[in-house]
Amino acid sequence: MKPTVAIVGRPNVGKSTLFNRLIGERRAIVLNTPGVTRDRHYGESHWDGRTFSVVDTGGFEPEATEGIVLYMREQALQAIQQADVVIFLTDGRDGLMPADREVAGLLRRAQHKTVFAVNKCDNQEQNATAADFYELGVNRVYPISAEHGRGVNNMLDAVIRMLPEPHDDEGDDEERVTRVALVGRPNVGKSTLTNRLLGEERMIVDPVAGTTRDAIDSRLMVKDKEYVLIDTAGLRKKKKIRRRSSEGYSVLRTLNAIERCHVAILMVDAEDGVTDQDAKIAGYALEKGRALIVAVNKWDAIEKDNATAKEFLAQIRLRLPHVAFAPVLYMSGLTGQRVHKLMGMVDQVRASHLFRAATGPLNRWLKEATIAHSPPVSGTKPIRLYYATQARTAPPTIIVHCNDANGIHFSYKRFLVNQFREQFDVVGSPVRLTFKGKANPYTDEEGAEIESNSETL
Repeated sequence: MKPTVAIVGRPNVGKSTLFNRLIGERRAIVLNTPGVTRDRHYGESHWDGRTFSVVDTGGFEPEATEGIVLYMREQALQAIQQADVVIFLTDGRDGLMPADREVAGLLRRAQHKTVFAVNKCDNQEQNATAADFYELGVNRVYPISAEHGRGVNNMLDAVIRMLPEPHDDEGDDEERVTRVALVGRPNVGKSTLTNRLLGEERMIVDPVAGTTRDAIDSRLMVKDKEYVLIDTAGLRKKKKIRRRSSEGYSVLRTLNAIERCHVAILMVDAEDGVTDQDAKIAGYALEKGRALIVAVNKWDAIEKDNATAKEFLAQIRLRLPHVAFAPVLYMSGLTGQRVHKLMGMVDQVRASHLFRAATGPLNRWLKEATIAHSPPVSGTKPIRLYYATQARTAPPTIIVHCNDANGIHFSYKRFLVNQFREQFDVVGSPVRLTFKGKANPYTDEEGAEIESNSETL
């Protein structure tokens, strides 16, 4: 595992702005409102040849005793305990506050390696305000501007000096780590499932819909295999979201989480059934070419008989016909019912996502499929499928060379994909078919007319 650096401090001192600066992208929500960041979330930073995880935390309130503020304080404490180095961020415009003294005292008593940074020092004159923070009894204070990047380099140099010695395999896990995004409508139990899988109360869980506002990355180890779990904010209908609200920003982060994951787990509420919004979210995953699992959560909360699972599956296939390839798991994140099967399904669909067929078997599939069901006729011209090649994986992308790319009906494309899944046992991953038309596919003469037609099914 890479070393970890946690950013802690009072609410609204600029922790999320610094987090975005360090990872080089706008992943954390940044608004001029205290309390927007509630959970921990992770990113990756590179500096001076080192790679390390960065943890953004909610505002730390030392006196918190109840409610969401207490949860935020507990999340920050867990991040501190797991970090190799802590960046304690304060606000140069506000000056030294009593809460800053208390957090500094907590870090000192815990003997954590800590870099003390004073944010919002945008010019040389404001650097002078950072001197007040030496009252905390520290050897060095780093005045920075997280928004503009001023002074961040010096702060990072100090962080690197405090990190543990690098391991040989540090930063070499991108290809072997499967990124799994939990997606769905608000309050379907995404954070509860995340906590169940992680074995700790990593995510804030509250019966009020919308508690999770951002896409949160967490590392998970299962039988010596490493995963990144991305717990996302619930997606509601657009008309119910104010665009400039923090929830509006959360939608963008959720869509981004789907884009950067390998496997999406669509969580459906067993009590509510499959909704139009579930279908839209599944459509996002299909559009991005992600492997997909449908997890029917809260299965323990409904009355069942011998036909309940079969009837619910029929509802899923009716409402989600575009992702009929996705396996279905009936489970409960709250009680743990069948949760142990989930990561095995993740491995299965990820393997399908990475499937690559050899040229021989691929063309036998094409030949057998055309024998079983001849290609359609385009006008008066019969369509001929010459040969197939696989262009890429994740998802499997097959190029079929033919004489008329635009004359192939959607129903025949779907037939070919279904035959492909049956032939190669591809489960849980979309398949992309691209048809390329050319009068003579065995020549590549310059200027020869080529038509292309692509479909993801």
